[in-house]
Amino acid sequence: MSIKISFKLNGSMVTKSIEQNKRLLDFLRDDFGLSSLKEGCGVGECGVCTVLVNNIAVNSCLMLAPQAEGAEIFTVEGLNDNSDFKRFQKNFLEHGAVQCGFCTPGMLISSYALFLKNKHASIEEIKEAISGNLCRCTGYKPIIKAIHSTINGD
Repeated sequence: MSIKISFKLNGSMVTKSIEQNKRLLDFLRDDFGLSSLKEGCGVGECGVCTVLVNNIAVNSCLMLAPQAEGAEIFTVEGLNDNSDFKRFQKNFLEHGAVQCGFCTPGMLISSYALFLKNKHASIEEIKEAISGNLCRCTGYKPIIKAIHSTINGD
C-alpha cells in the first residue's frame, strides 16, 4: 500500500508517494539518488547508512521511510556547503581519517551530530558518538583526532 509523505531533505521540502514498508535508506538512495548512503549490515550495527534526522544521527536502515513524515533530514550531500561540516571533511583528510572511504559518510554525519549537540566534546564523548560506526581501515585514532581537532579548534 502506498502513502504520501512530506519532509525536508537537505534543505528542500519534498513530497513523495512510497510503499509503507520501504526503509529510509532505500528511499533516499533509490528515489533521490543520494549515493553517500550505503548499506553495510542492514541491521544498524555498522553506521554506514547514518543520516541526520532532526539533528540526531540515525541508522537509515532501521527507519521506515514513512517515519520521515514532517522531519528534517540531512545527508552528506546536503551538508557539503555548510562551513562547519566542511571543517570536518578537511580535518578528516588532514588527519588521515579516510582510507577506503566506505565508513566516511556515516562517521562525518555522526561527528557533525555530536558537534550540533556539544561544541566542546571530550575524547570520551567523541568515542561514544561514533561507537555505532565501524571502520576496518584506520584503527579509529585518526578519526577521533580529526573530530577532536574540528570540535575543539586544535
